[in-house]
Amino acid sequence: MNTITLPLTNVRCIRCVNKIRDAISLLPAIQLIDINTEQLTVSTESPLPSLFDTITALGYQVGYHYQLPISGLSCGRCVAKIEQALSERHDIAHFNISKQLADVSGSISKQALTDLIIGLGYQVVTSQIQYHYNFTLTGLSCGKCIAKLTTALTQDNIDIITIDKNNLSVTTSLTADDIITIVTTTGYQATLNTGDQAPDVTNNPIAPEPEPEPEPEPIIAPQGTATQLLLSGLTCASCVASVEKAIKAVEGVDSVNVNLAERTALIYGQASLQAVITAIENAGYGAEQSEDDQTRRIRQQQQNQQTFKTHIRNATASLALGVPLMAWGIFGGSMVIDSTTSQISWGVIGLITLALLVTAGKDFYINSWKAFLHHRATMDTLVALGTGAAWLFSMAVVIAPDLFPLAARHVYFEASAMIIGLITIGHALEARARSRTSKALERLIDLQPQTAIVVENGQETEQPLSAVVAGMTLRLKPGAKVAVDGSVIDGNSYLDESMLTGEPLAVHKKIGDHVRAGTINQQGSLLFKAEHIGTDTMLARIIQLVRQAQSSKPALARLADTISSIFVPSVMIIAILTAMAWFYFGPQPASVYMLVAATTVLIIACPCALGLATPMSVTVGVGRAAELGILIKDAEAMQQAAGIDTVVLDKTGTLTEGKPQVVDYKIYNTLTREQLVQLAASLEQSSEHPLANAIVQSAQQQQLDLYPHSDFMTYSGLGVSGTVDQQQLLLGNAKFMNQNNIKITHAETDFDFIANQGATPVYLAQNGLLAGIIGISDPLRKDSFSAVKRMQKMGLNVVMLTGDSIKTAQVIAAKLGITDVVADVLPDGKAAQITLLQQQGKRVAMVGDGINDAPALALAEVGIAMGSGTDVAIESAQFTLMRHSLHGVADALELSKATLRNIKENLFGAFIYNTLGIPIAAGVLFPLTGTLLSPVIAGAAMALSSITVVSNANRLRLFKPSQQHQEK
Repeated sequence: MNTITLPLTNVRCIRCVNKIRDAISLLPAIQLIDINTEQLTVSTESPLPSLFDTITALGYQVGYHYQLPISGLSCGRCVAKIEQALSERHDIAHFNISKQLADVSGSISKQALTDLIIGLGYQVVTSQIQYHYNFTLTGLSCGKCIAKLTTALTQDNIDIITIDKNNLSVTTSLTADDIITIVTTTGYQATLNTGDQAPDVTNNPIAPEPEPEPEPEPIIAPQGTATQLLLSGLTCASCVASVEKAIKAVEGVDSVNVNLAERTALIYGQASLQAVITAIENAGYGAEQSEDDQTRRIRQQQQNQQTFKTHIRNATASLALGVPLMAWGIFGGSMVIDSTTSQISWGVIGLITLALLVTAGKDFYINSWKAFLHHRATMDTLVALGTGAAWLFSMAVVIAPDLFPLAARHVYFEASAMIIGLITIGHALEARARSRTSKALERLIDLQPQTAIVVENGQETEQPLSAVVAGMTLRLKPGAKVAVDGSVIDGNSYLDESMLTGEPLAVHKKIGDHVRAGTINQQGSLLFKAEHIGTDTMLARIIQLVRQAQSSKPALARLADTISSIFVPSVMIIAILTAMAWFYFGPQPASVYMLVAATTVLIIACPCALGLATPMSVTVGVGRAAELGILIKDAEAMQQAAGIDTVVLDKTGTLTEGKPQVVDYKIYNTLTREQLVQLAASLEQSSEHPLANAIVQSAQQQQLDLYPHSDFMTYSGLGVSGTVDQQQLLLGNAKFMNQNNIKITHAETDFDFIANQGATPVYLAQNGLLAGIIGISDPLRKDSFSAVKRMQKMGLNVVMLTGDSIKTAQVIAAKLGITDVVADVLPDGKAAQITLLQQQGKRVAMVGDGINDAPALALAEVGIAMGSGTDVAIESAQFTLMRHSLHGVADALELSKATLRNIKENLFGAFIYNTLGIPIAAGVLFPLTGTLLSPVIAGAAMALSSITVVSNANRLRLFKPSQQHQEK
């Protein structure tokens, strides 16, 4: 066993350490000795590649990476000589040697690597100093941003080590300012991390290898983390704009999404939480942090219940006064001050109305005053002005009736009371309806049990979930919910995973299988080892993703926000102009007509419906998607998906099961079938490619011993090469054979025969001659045919994109009814095909599951990743399908169209309501009808508009896919 200590980069907290620890525990022949945020120590007998690849896949960097310019290599034998020496060392994970450059990763020191190359008789060129920089990035929000910046940085003198939405690590001969300029020009921001200005001595063989300086433990949330706050005091879209503006002004805030429907704010960045809360309070609103899902949920329910009760109480008091007063006027009672008796009686009623305004209606006046102090106007401003003006005019008539003509001595106390009552009861009904919008998210939270049965020393005890730590053994009884993510170590059973995946059928679990928090055990009893707990479980990540998507805004919402920001001030100006027009040009009594028209304009124009139109639809739509096993990153993706006309499907792992098997052999020399498979499997035993796994599994099933290999090299999209049992082997496709001058013309008939069966033919060359063909078949998913037909019925153009041979691809496409096929595409060519389709005017959705699909997923208008795919693919996509079915693609597109249609309906209703309501309230119909719209009717209409928007959005909860999932 060799003990190796490796530096770690981007490991920021104990959660990151635990993720790496859990991943290493699954690697054979590697024993973890120690790990912290700066380095890890392992004892291993196996090569380093598996360790490096595992940690890199998690998003961290391990070990050292060198790119040494070398000279003195004159031929392929020189390259092979260095490769042979590197392959024999245990401290080297990956290498790629050319005549000019040695690209090496591992735990080897720079000096040792330089000495090794010089000892073989070659030189290391050190004339050009390279620099290693780590940057913190801001402004990147999705995979497309990453792809855009990667393209900009792809230059000869820049080597990108790692890049994600928050961090960039490069080795380059350029200065840090040059890199920052490139990033800024691309539309993003980059900040050089402290201590990274020095030359990268890993590219300087003279200097000794330095120990990496430890990164300080961050004391604030890392870039890109989201903090959720519960808000109070928000009533309309104008309030949302004010809160967002206040939060964005806080130092360290990258972005913020305020959701009026849920009264929450999701804040991204490194800002002080207390500073954010203070900024919100200074803006005139309330805010508090939700520590966890359960606390947030309880607090939100308490707020909703309290709000509902308060609104009902205030509405009851207001209507108790307003309804009798309005009935008095309707049924002939006098509301005119024409005597001392009427003056006294209406004065008493005025004082009662004042008491009502300062109790039931106090929030309108308090909030409008706060808004005035912050130089803004909100819905509360309009209500306060309207009801206040009606009361003040009425009291002026009561106190000094002689100042007004007899016809103008009308009082409007009932208007003030009825407006407060109707708007408040509208808010109560709206709050009741809003509480239903997040039912999908609430059901996800309900999946998390609060206790777990822990098995220690043979004893089973029920403990709170907070006491469970990774590594514990837990008991899962029949009918119980899985508490945390883990692996089964004893027993077997069927688990209902429908709430996580949308898949109705129970899944059989046995020893070695993974179980997920929130899934429900049906019959048997299981023992499983806890691996991921708390916020690291899949359920917790899903809940966080759903919450972020529900708080995001599509482009339509930004349009509504822009209008809302100028809407209320515009309404106030319209009300003033209306009042002036009636006062100077209206009939007598002009003061009465002026008051009624101006008050009605203020009341009917409240932008409640406008502010709720988009967030209500997004919240319900994203939640319904989660119920169907579809995770959506943001609302913008839903708007993009609604306009898709072309769906590009990757073949392996998307249309097919992703579990290829060897199905045929063709031999062209003296090898037997067993020897052919034995050589191919020996060469491929270290590869992670699905076709390589199929060959290795075939050898294992035949109980064939595998030989050690050397000089192993991978050629992306082509094949692999290496030496096995002193035999020079090449394994790959026809392009790979032709590039290496291997004659394959005599095997074309066999190649076609295998391809026509829908299998992938793979050539094996031995010592420069074709030795055989291995046919590998990956069966189609059961529902691929019906899913493709369904998408075609939806009017979508379905394209199959694959790196497989054109003949194999055409056979598979024919089985599925796909006529548009693009085959023989190298990994970096998939993104080019997406670009080509976009240049033809297509709006493209790309569906894939592999690392090589990530650039295409990022470039497409909408990227859809299969949940069984790689983390890189899922990170690059806007949609993730949790169930292994292509019907999820059709479901996602249908739901996106339904959600966008719902948003448009809400916005149309809100805009039309205000567009028609304001002119009618101003009196444009007076010449035809001879009457003005009552402020009371305006208040009822305004409340009804909000209830209508909320109710219409909740229709999305009833969305069902257009077709039941049928198997072919």
